[in-house]
Amino acid sequence: MAPQALSHMEGDAVELTCEVSKSTAQHTHLSVGWYLLQGAGEHRAKEILTLSKDFILKPGPSFEQRFLEGDVQLNKVGNTTYKLIIREVKPSDQGQLYCEAAEWIEDPDKTWKDISRNQTERTRLAVVGQGSDLSVDISAAEPSLSEGDTLQLTCVVGAPKSRNFKVIWLLNDMEVARVDPHGVLIWEEEYEERAKLGQLRAFKPSNTIYVLTISEVGLKDKGTYQCSVSEMKTPGDLHSIQTVVSSGIQVDVKPIESRMRLAVSSSTPRVTAGDPLVLRCEVQGATGPVSLRWWHLPPQLPGHRVLVATMEQDGSLSLGSAYQDGRARGSLRLQKESSGTFSLVIPSTLGEDDGGQYRCEATQWSRGRNWTGKGEAAVTVSSMGLGLHATLRSRTASVSYGQSFELFCQVDAGYALEEVPLSVRWLFQPRPPTGPSHELVQVFPNGTVLWGTAQPHFQGKAQLAKTDTSFRLHIHSALPANEGTYQCEVEVWRRNILPLGQSAASTSSNAVGIKVVLPESKLQVATTDSSVEIASGNAAIECRIVFAQNNSQFAVTWYLLPPLAGATPLQIVRANYSGILEYGSEFSSPAQKSRFLSHRVSTNIFQLQILSANLGDRGRYYCVVEEWLWLVDGWYKLGEGTSGRTTLKFKLSERELQMDKTNHSISAREGEEATLPCRLQGAPLPGSQLSAAWFQVTSSGRDSALLALQHDGTMEYPEERLAARLYLRRPSAGDFSLTLSSVERGDAGAYYCQLQEWQQQSEGKDWAVQALACSGYTQLTTIPPESTVVSRICSSPPLLYFILYLPLVLILLLALALFCWYCKFRKNKKGNVTGWMMELGTGRE
Repeated sequence: MAPQALSHMEGDAVELTCEVSKSTAQHTHLSVGWYLLQGAGEHRAKEILTLSKDFILKPGPSFEQRFLEGDVQLNKVGNTTYKLIIREVKPSDQGQLYCEAAEWIEDPDKTWKDISRNQTERTRLAVVGQGSDLSVDISAAEPSLSEGDTLQLTCVVGAPKSRNFKVIWLLNDMEVARVDPHGVLIWEEEYEERAKLGQLRAFKPSNTIYVLTISEVGLKDKGTYQCSVSEMKTPGDLHSIQTVVSSGIQVDVKPIESRMRLAVSSSTPRVTAGDPLVLRCEVQGATGPVSLRWWHLPPQLPGHRVLVATMEQDGSLSLGSAYQDGRARGSLRLQKESSGTFSLVIPSTLGEDDGGQYRCEATQWSRGRNWTGKGEAAVTVSSMGLGLHATLRSRTASVSYGQSFELFCQVDAGYALEEVPLSVRWLFQPRPPTGPSHELVQVFPNGTVLWGTAQPHFQGKAQLAKTDTSFRLHIHSALPANEGTYQCEVEVWRRNILPLGQSAASTSSNAVGIKVVLPESKLQVATTDSSVEIASGNAAIECRIVFAQNNSQFAVTWYLLPPLAGATPLQIVRANYSGILEYGSEFSSPAQKSRFLSHRVSTNIFQLQILSANLGDRGRYYCVVEEWLWLVDGWYKLGEGTSGRTTLKFKLSERELQMDKTNHSISAREGEEATLPCRLQGAPLPGSQLSAAWFQVTSSGRDSALLALQHDGTMEYPEERLAARLYLRRPSAGDFSLTLSSVERGDAGAYYCQLQEWQQQSEGKDWAVQALACSGYTQLTTIPPESTVVSRICSSPPLLYFILYLPLVLILLLALALFCWYCKFRKNKKGNVTGWMMELGTGRE
């Protein structure tokens, strides 16, 4: 297209022709577009209408409506001619028009790439308005500014009469805002946020005066400003009658530098955990709004920082994630005390970890830019456990039943405790110990009292008190259950925050033992020695209480001291204060339990009955009486008394039976049987019957009854465990020898027998003992089982292996000897034959 200059009246039609040709051998497409350059920024062109490589017509944004209405067209005439047609040209169409073509080729991957592009020369188009008398003038209050200043632009429209105008503010040919004929203001997207913040304003004081104000200008706001005024037929019309663009005005913005300085300090450089922490950040030299950030630099994590709090320019506050829970350190306070002084208050420090450096970062926001300054202050937080110590004491370690006692828990620390919240736990360990200490009660700093469940009887008897640094536990009317070891455990809570279940430090006191002395026992038991003599049958031993309190209960334990010198007393039976019987180990068999019975004859007399007493029951008997008293919460033993000894004797008859009293000593191998001799010498009286009893002298000194043959022929076995191995065979009328089968090692010891002669006085009368006698002692010694050859061999592995392998070795040696002899025999025989043949040959010669 050859360059030319055209002048048309508004409303005329304009046609421009562009010749486009290509000479590429490959298959390519063309795209052809028309463009308009206006104003000072000739490098920025408006797209009018383009025919794309895909043969699609696409209008520019400013010409879209006119394209849809058919006022803007692009026609292809022939193979190389592209014609632009603008019907009813407008003053806004004036400027420089040109045609641009591009050649496109399709790559193997189905994408199109432009390989050539060219433009025509420019055609200048001037549009003369029909009677245009519109003029626009732009001015600035101050075209040279510094960052943060305010820019005010005024656009004055010259027109002889009132009309409808649309005004567009331009910066470097880019739209900033527009005001329609109704006065509605529309900001470009990139300016909307600043307009919401009040930094941008565009308003219309009158129909011919338009004002644009930019507060806090920045470097991005400098450049050439213009205003474009379009006259509209009516306020709602979409098409302008004429458009006039003002000349450009250059606005310059100079950068500024900050002189901001920070000073950080703390009024609490050394505190104890739980105390508040106060920090101040003084900002000097700031010329604009300031935002603030506080950081904690923990000493245990070098290079690590934790956000504490933030204050934005508008004063809004936010806390770091570690400080959002107000139950831990309380509600943090970040406030502006004066124009440049900011304070941070942490109501309650947690512990030593809250110490270290605290950094203040202040950011000045001014004229679209920001500057940041930093400062630090060091604080030290001491643990609340520093020097914390508790001491427990009592005025007396022993109290009488029913009296009261007090325990004092004194708390000391390396800091003042008077205003520090304290709680105490009282612990108790009964005597004797039953496991871990029981928690009696816990008193929290807010006065809450929590009683333990392990020792419920304390709740109604304990009184709690507290002074500044001391706790008191007062126990009313001491009971035996209160006897034991006491301890206090003190917890120190942070001063400003008291979340239940969380403390800053704790310490345990020493243990203090309290003994509760029971009422003195008045028990007196008769201690006079006595004796009981019987011929046979039952025996009764008495135990008499001389004096005791009326409301006491008694437990009686009966003991037997065997006749053997140095013997240990044997417990027979114990009847507790409830009458429950408990037999000793020597008297626990059913036969013994049926013979030894304990009875309470009267309020002060107890009796031990021995049924069918025998010689094995000889010895001295006594009782031990315990006095028990019910004291509110249970039975308690006040004291005990031991009676005198009662000797049980057996009356000898006037006539003594004649029997062998020689002492014997026999041996028996384990597993075999042994016979213990017991023989009557002479004949019994006519019409009489004999009874026999065998006894073993035990290690305890008591004679244990093994077997009893009654005069009526019945047999009794007091020791049931031996019944199956005891035999009384009686080969003759006077032989009562005892055979013990399968002798065991525990059968070793001394044995003896007793014979009694019984006679009936008259018909229908009871049988009575007429004579009796005891044999001598037979000492039984047990021998381990004899070891046989087989058992010896099996018990010795080396010997067993020797016997097993000896025949094999002998056979091998014998076979070797035979083989050697055979080889030697063959050799000798061969030598003899050779010699005989030589002798035979010599003879022939």
